[in-house]
Amino acid sequence: MITIQNGTIDDFFKSALHTAKEIDENKKVTPKHTIWMETEDLLNILKPHRTKVLQYLKNKTTVYYSVMLDELKKSPSSLNKDLELLLKYQLIDILKEPNAGHGIRKIIKPLYADEQLEFKAVV
Repeated sequence: MITIQNGTIDDFFKSALHTAKEIDENKKVTPKHTIWMETEDLLNILKPHRTKVLQYLKNKTTVYYSVMLDELKKSPSSLNKDLELLLKYQLIDILKEPNAGHGIRKIIKPLYADEQLEFKAVV
């Protein structure tokens, strides 16, 4: 499971310090798969049109950008904004490959395909 949590850089370092103390005390440390997001970005990623993109990519290994445009019925500018946010937090990777006679095509690779995403907001 990947936890996506709002917080600042200080919150991230507090979490890392807590883990370091556990290691120093020879305690068993459970792996943490946490992505820290600014609160505004967390709210933006939870908008219905973006959660639709996350759900669409779930369990896919790769998908062509053009296919996403067609299947999600989005404009290129809208999809690009969605993908920029997901790329910023390393939830996806964007690859490029030659498309014979047509230039370059984008391939979207979700990096959470086999994981459950859990969103947490602390106020």
